[in-house]
Amino acid sequence: MKRALFPILSILFFTQCTIDFEPDLTGFSDESKTIQKELERQLLSMNTPEAYRKHLYNLTTDPSFAGTAENRYVIDYIYSVMDSAGLDTRTYDYDVLLPQPGQNSIRVMTPEVIELDNKEAVYSEDPYTDHPDLVHGWNAYSGSGSVTAEIVYAFQGRKQDFERLEEMGVSVDGKIVIARFGGNFRGYKAKFAEQAGAAGLIIYTDPPSNRENTYPDGKQPDETAIQRGSLLTLDYYGDPLTPFEAALPLDHPETPTRLDPDDVDFHTIPVAPIGYGAADEILSRMEGEDAPEEWQGNFDYSYRLTGGPNLTVELSVDQPYETRPISNVVGVIEGSEYPDEWIILGAHLDAWSFGATDPNSGTAMLLTLAESLAQLSDEGKRPKRSIMIGHWDAEEFMLIGSSEWVEDLQEELMANSVLYLNADMSVTGPNFRASSSPSLKEPIIQAARTVAHPDTDRSVYDFWVANSSNGEPSIGNLGGGSDHVGFYMYAGVPSAGVAISGSVPIYHTNFDTFWFYENHLDSTFTYGPALADVYGLIALRFGNADILPYDLESYSIDLTTHINSITEQAGRDILAGTGILEEIEEIAAQLALVRTLLDGAANDPELTRVARRSINRKLIQLERNFLHSEGLPFSPWLKSLYASSDPYSGYASWMLPAYRYAIEEDRLEDEAFMADLHEAHHRAFERFSNSLTSIIRELEEE
Repeated sequence: MKRALFPILSILFFTQCTIDFEPDLTGFSDESKTIQKELERQLLSMNTPEAYRKHLYNLTTDPSFAGTAENRYVIDYIYSVMDSAGLDTRTYDYDVLLPQPGQNSIRVMTPEVIELDNKEAVYSEDPYTDHPDLVHGWNAYSGSGSVTAEIVYAFQGRKQDFERLEEMGVSVDGKIVIARFGGNFRGYKAKFAEQAGAAGLIIYTDPPSNRENTYPDGKQPDETAIQRGSLLTLDYYGDPLTPFEAALPLDHPETPTRLDPDDVDFHTIPVAPIGYGAADEILSRMEGEDAPEEWQGNFDYSYRLTGGPNLTVELSVDQPYETRPISNVVGVIEGSEYPDEWIILGAHLDAWSFGATDPNSGTAMLLTLAESLAQLSDEGKRPKRSIMIGHWDAEEFMLIGSSEWVEDLQEELMANSVLYLNADMSVTGPNFRASSSPSLKEPIIQAARTVAHPDTDRSVYDFWVANSSNGEPSIGNLGGGSDHVGFYMYAGVPSAGVAISGSVPIYHTNFDTFWFYENHLDSTFTYGPALADVYGLIALRFGNADILPYDLESYSIDLTTHINSITEQAGRDILAGTGILEEIEEIAAQLALVRTLLDGAANDPELTRVARRSINRKLIQLERNFLHSEGLPFSPWLKSLYASSDPYSGYASWMLPAYRYAIEEDRLEDEAFMADLHEAHHRAFERFSNSLTSIIRELEEE
């Protein structure tokens, strides 16, 4: 069912607030600063609520997920918007293995038969909830099968939760485990349940503490809300059948040979999600010992470890896997001087239903910005470097589209990419937040200082620090769970996730609708344009700077922090005698010198254009020095020795991840293993130091 495109609206009056702040504009000559300031002044008047609202409405007319006709409509819309605006737009097409919803059911069998709900309620207040194409709750890459068994409660289904069950003498062998969302990526709940011998897994949403504010009257989930999502936990990303190779269409002359699905380490047990209304029918009937205090939840009864022999549940999942076409859409504003240097902004385009917040709040923001940047280009104000805006397909199935693109363009990306900004689910409330590689931290802060916060007469930065715990802007480390993984942890591209956000308790449910967004998140649609301003400033500053404005000092600050953290986790200095600490001290001194030299380089009349070009090319490559060709001990696909996702939770960040793995797996006494780790890190820090030496030499010679 296609709803009419964006309707005629009453005019939304939007006044662009002026911020009294002189931007730093690191890396610009005095002459370039004057031009850049005027360009930024113009950009900050261009991104409007009307444009953002229009795109969000049009992207969310129908429920869609990757590989469907409805998702193809979203792809075509994105292509049309960017192409019409004047971006050089193309699709990158792949054929990948995607599960389909199929059928699933959960029933209490004894002491009485109760069919449990597995789809959200319909509400007259939200007209989207009665859409005929909405499907039941499901978890992609579940095993298929039917099992009837007793129940074991495993809290959040984390590795340590199953270990604790074993310590308490509770066996899950042959049982159906019920675990709540939270604490880790849902796929690891399935992985750890299967490893423990479970016959099936039910994942439920625990009720909110305040059930007076549930959907549709409030934004808390009602008892029928079901969180969908992928379960894939392979040690590589992208299409499960083509690891390390782009899954080019089956009829492409260079399409790779695909693995047999039977040879891929998919989960084999059936897994299905439910809402807390259905979970109540199971949890309230459990008769075993009380669960630990910290495992209790928001139902008004004691949560128990086992259901006992009188409670049995039937879990049935029939989930077919099919090879389906997906398409990334990439629009390019080609640089006027350095077209082979790429600033990449991106978000995924697929959803589990309507996806108003996830992903389309970010998608609509990027489309709004694309139109503004294209207009500036039409007026003769093209950036010196190319700006790419990418929309990745099949992210929800486990970062498939972006991973395929990174594998497909690996050589070009590693040679040319300046940065990647990820806008997944990025516009959901008033709170500015960011996670970043070191070199993008200060550029994010400087952009936030320049943009007005729509709820105040202050800047986004002022609102950010006013709501922080210590009066300082907090920028986290990148973990897993979104499309930056391939760029940052596989290809070594400096990356960040930047958002203006709030809570979205109906995440991945059928309630993630345009009606929800307008009524519960942002009725004025002003947060999207504000974030577009931030993304636009970062893109244009990197796009036009004479010397790329990376935050080099943060490398030395963050490396010291991460070394101290590893030492604390290990309980001793595991780097003593390796020479690595001395190398990091030398790198810190080099970084300080490079920063001093670069501060004057943009205005140095003796620094030729060729020399600036050479220095910038070396700066672009700095982050790549952390890549280890053999990959990490737990994933050959993840290659960064600096950062990775946590292989036990999927979402959290691991800094210096190879060392962290050695600690978690008790490998510190394995001399051969540790010697290999030390050697790999020594080579990485040596490469980083050599790159800095080359930059210093070139700056001093000029």
